[in-house]
Amino acid sequence: MSPSVAIPSRRALLGKSRPISQCLARCPGSKNIHSQGRRSFATSSSRHEEKSFKGQLYDSTHERLQRERAEQARFAKIRAENSPPRALWGATIALLGGALGGYLFGRQTPAEIPTTSTTTLSASTPPTHNTAPTNLQAAWSDFKAIVGESNVSTAEADVSSHSGSDWSSYPSLPGDRPFCVIKPGSTEEVSAVMKVCHERRIPVTAYSGGTSLEGHFAATRGGICIDFSRMDKILALHKDDLDVVVQPAVGWETLNETLAESNLFFPPDPGPGAMIGGMVGTGCSGTNAYRYGTMKDWVLSLTVVMADGTIIKTKQRPRKSSAGYDLTRTFIGSEGTLGLVTEATLKVTVLPQNVSVAVCSFNTIREAANAVFRVVGEGVPISAIEILDDVQMRCINDAGSTSRTWAERPTLFFKFSGTATGVKEQISMVQKIAKSAGSRTFEFAKSKDEADELWSARKEALWSVMAKKRDDSDHVWTTDVAVPISRLPDIIEETKEDIGRSGLMASIVGHVGDGNFHSEALVHRMVKRAIEMEGTATGEHGVGLVKRDYLPHELGDGAVDLMRKMKQAFDPLCLLNCDKIVRVQRPKPGEVQEW
Repeated sequence: MSPSVAIPSRRALLGKSRPISQCLARCPGSKNIHSQGRRSFATSSSRHEEKSFKGQLYDSTHERLQRERAEQARFAKIRAENSPPRALWGATIALLGGALGGYLFGRQTPAEIPTTSTTTLSASTPPTHNTAPTNLQAAWSDFKAIVGESNVSTAEADVSSHSGSDWSSYPSLPGDRPFCVIKPGSTEEVSAVMKVCHERRIPVTAYSGGTSLEGHFAATRGGICIDFSRMDKILALHKDDLDVVVQPAVGWETLNETLAESNLFFPPDPGPGAMIGGMVGTGCSGTNAYRYGTMKDWVLSLTVVMADGTIIKTKQRPRKSSAGYDLTRTFIGSEGTLGLVTEATLKVTVLPQNVSVAVCSFNTIREAANAVFRVVGEGVPISAIEILDDVQMRCINDAGSTSRTWAERPTLFFKFSGTATGVKEQISMVQKIAKSAGSRTFEFAKSKDEADELWSARKEALWSVMAKKRDDSDHVWTTDVAVPISRLPDIIEETKEDIGRSGLMASIVGHVGDGNFHSEALVHRMVKRAIEMEGTATGEHGVGLVKRDYLPHELGDGAVDLMRKMKQAFDPLCLLNCDKIVRVQRPKPGEVQEW
């Protein structure tokens, strides 16, 4: 039998149900639904006496959704009125994206290389260094690890002595001081120090003998000073090849003492205390220049540490070579601005068999200069000719540093070398020429001791002038120029007259055989006079800070701009002896003296 199910009637179902108001009262928002539902139920009762629960629930849900959509539309309208247009947001995002992309592209794309062969001062970008105390102190730890703590000094005495000197023509400013003095012991240590400085952008000045005169080791950018005093060894002597390998802190006097044991000598002889590193840097000469030439003629090869720590050697040891650019001479006279010389291979020669000295005095400086011109014109093979004016001779007497008293008149000092017969012939020829030029006295040495005594006056010239200082407020200005030998009498006489008009105490000393002489005052007019006579602003002291603004007048702007380009190529960050030889940024108003 099939099961039967009793189905209650619709009224029966509604009768057992709770009222719709009770059911809907439990729903959210039931108040309105309840009242509306009640009205709807009442009005429609005539047509549908019993509206289904499902239908009533549907109606209330529909009404709620309609209200929610209306609220969403209202909030959307408010947001649209208070927000930027979508297009503006898009443009902003696009702009930011483009800027970021351009930055990243710029970082990855190298800057265009300038195509000019020279760099003008106006086109130069001032160097950016990092001499902040935190950077220098952090580097100090690196330097200690490289050279040892005892070879890094921040002591006031060390820093001060490596900032300038009493005999320099450049008056050091209070800020021209290094943070510390570092004393490396090898080429490799110099390289390691420079790598630290390159990475941290710390400027560097080099120091060997400290006898330079034109502000060469003034630390105009702060940074550090590399003192080569520990690198003072003669590394190798090749007697058969007549060359010697030395480190930069070997003094020329010490070198000659060693070479004399092998009957050899090194001719360049600048002032006492000069060392090979500085002699290379300034391209110096000395009293022997007339016969033997200057420093550039006696350097075969150099080992150099570049600004980024790279170590190079400019050449091998042969006396001649056509292999590539002459890098050796590029560094000679560069004053530590292109690289740091850590070794030098020098030519040496055989000691002359005999050496003698003669001294003669004149009534006027013009007579003495004319005598020089005639001796050179006659081709007398002398080793050196030096001129000292009457003021200089008086300073030597007042200093009392020699064993005799000198006539206080313009005086010529001659040095002769060669065989005994040759020396006698040279002395005889010079004596005859000097007499015809108006010499008052003529005395020559008959022994080595007498020769040393006569020549001692020349070597005491600078120190005797220094002794004239009354107190620390007095300043000695030592400088030099050079002219063609035919113009020597003119420039000496004119400068002597200029000195007399100035009222200053100033003396004249010179290696007159090569047209080079010095004056302790009236520098600007003297330099201008020399250049106008087709001479040079400096014959041997170098440019440094003092003479750099004379270079455009002597060489022309194009040549100076080429030097600036070379400096940028060798030392792009301008770490090495910045500001020397060529300017790397424009001078302040009034800083350059009018021509």
